[in-house]
Formats: sequence, C-alpha cells, structure tokens
Amino acid sequence: MRNYRLKLDLQLFSQEKTEEATPKKKDEARKKGQIARSSDLPGSLIMLFTFMGFIMLGGFFKKHIMMLFGNLFEDWLLMELTTENVMSLFTDVTIQLLLILMPIFAIAVVIGILGNIIQFGFLLTGEPLQMKLSKLNPINGFKQIFSAKTIVEFLKSVLKLLIIGVLVYMAISKEWDRILVLASLPVQQIFSFTAGLTVRLGIEIGAVLTVLAFADFFYQRYEHNKSLRMSKQDIKDEYKKSEGDPIIKGKIRERQRRMAMQRMMQEVPNADVIITNPTHFAIALKYDATKMEAPKIIAKGMDHVALRIREIAKENGVVTMENKPLARALYERAEIGDVIPPDLFQAVAEVLAYVYKMKGRVKSS
Repeated sequence: MRNYRLKLDLQLFSQEKTEEATPKKKDEARKKGQIARSSDLPGSLIMLFTFMGFIMLGGFFKKHIMMLFGNLFEDWLLMELTTENVMSLFTDVTIQLLLILMPIFAIAVVIGILGNIIQFGFLLTGEPLQMKLSKLNPINGFKQIFSAKTIVEFLKSVLKLLIIGVLVYMAISKEWDRILVLASLPVQQIFSFTAGLTVRLGIEIGAVLTVLAFADFFYQRYEHNKSLRMSKQDIKDEYKKSEGDPIIKGKIRERQRRMAMQRMMQEVPNADVIITNPTHFAIALKYDATKMEAPKIIAKGMDHVALRIREIAKENGVVTMENKPLARALYERAEIGDVIPPDLFQAVAEVLAYVYKMKGRVKSS
C-alpha cells in the first residue's frame, strides 16, 4: 500500500506544471496567436503622443483652424449659393479638415503599430480568426464572464476611471477661478485657455495610463508564461516527439552498427594482409596499384571484432601478420575507407612486399 501511494505521489508530482515552457512550445503558442500583450498599451500611447503632437504641431493646427473658420465667417456666409459654389465650398472644407486630421491619424497609426511591436514583435497569424465551435459554447462563455481574469479587467477599468476623475478634478480645481471669469474674456483667450487645459490634461492622463499599461503588460506576460508552464512529463513527451523515442533510436543505431559491421566483414576476404596486435587489434589492408595511390584500410576492429576479422581471414586464406606498433598506429590514426598515413608508408610497404613474396612462393610451389 505504501509503495502504491509513493508511486501515485511521484506520478502526480511529474504532472505538476512547475517547469518553464520550452522554446518549441513558446514558438507553437506564438504561431497560434497566444502571446503576452496588454490591449491598453497601444491606446494609452496613442493618447499620450497625440496630445504631445498638439503641442509640437500647435502652429500648424492653429493656422488651418483659423483658415477654416476665417473663411467660414468672412467669405462663405456672404457668398451666393449656386451649385458650383456649394461644390467649391464642400471641397475647401474637406481639404482643410483632412489637413487638420491627417497628423492625428498618422500619429495614431504609427504609435498603434509600435505599441504592439514593442510587446511581441512583428507577428502575422490567422489562427485566432479561424472558426471554432468551441468559441460558441455558452458554458465556456459563462465561465469567462465570471472568471478571475474578468474580475481583474473590471478592477483595472475602475482604477483607470478613478485616476482620470482625480486628475480632472485636480486640474479644474486649480483653474476654477479662471474658469469662472471665462465668459468675460475674448473668444481667442477662451479658446487658448481651453485648448491649453485640454492638452495638459490629455498628456497627464496619457502618461498615467501608459504607466498602468506597462504594469499590465508585465502582469500579462507573467500570466502568459504561467499558462505555458509544463510538467516534467510534458517535457519528456515533447522530447520524444521532436527527437524520437530514445529506445527506438537506440535500436535503430544498433541495427545500423550491425549492418556496418556486416559490410565491413564482407570486405575482409578481399584484403591483402591483416595486421594484428596480435589479440587486441586487427587491421585489414588492400592495395591495387592500378586504382589506388596508397594502401587503404577496408576493415578494422579490436578485441572480439579483431578476433572475428582474423577468423574470416583464416577461412579465406588472407595472410595475417603480427606487428604491434603498426597495428596500434593504424587503428588509432585512420578510419575505415582511409588510406594509410604518409609516415606509415614505409612500414606498410615492407609488410606488403613480404606478403607478395610469400604469395609468390606459394604459387611457385
């Protein structure tokens, strides 16, 4: 019973999601559109930079607004209404409005794109747009409405409203005396005061919301990484899928070794000589002056492989010679299919010369 409980505890521990997500899982989640992002960050940055743009481009906006209303009160109200005049009036008003709104749209588009890029980089994926029946499940929708995430989003909204309300109250309370006397001031001063107060409030609110949005982004990234956590078993399963089952891979390697060994042993009967240690190493050499520039190693092995090479050589009448230094040097410095190292040419040539001499004596006898 105790062993069963211990085994059960180990299984439960291996299934706990305590490990950081692997790069492969993070990449798969990114391709599916599952990324850490704050939806508030682009909006707050747009608000901040738009009101800052009003300050930087104040002269530009003033010029075109004055042109728009100046033409309206000085020329257009007194002009004769005809089809051509109305079309000309509509064209002029449209152009002036576009010139006023174009910088705002440009700032909003550029900052909106940058606000997303700084969060998760450049990403284009259609995975979130795919139609899935699970999205239409009313039970899942009901759970999301009353989930912890929804409560956090609600509290964030309440906090933002409170902060905006406090900032507006503080700004108006500071300027309350001037607001009371606005009715007695010229229109230009009223417009200037109102525009200045609005821009200042917009920058303050945008800055505070941007700070909150960055805090929300780091929170979202924490939650995202937490949701991607894996158990030890998940990591093992992913490794098996990507790299293959170690047991199967081991069997494949073992089979490949056996096939390579079999091919090597098939070449031993074609050797001119087998150089041995005599028991630890065996190297099979072959030399064909018409095809090779130097003798080549066609088989080699140590211990039981060396024994098998010697047995096959004996069965096929291949000469075996004992030369401990040469056998060890050839085994350590050359692989199967390689020609012998240049500094061993002399030693191998003497061995082959002796072998050819022996073969000549055998043939003559």
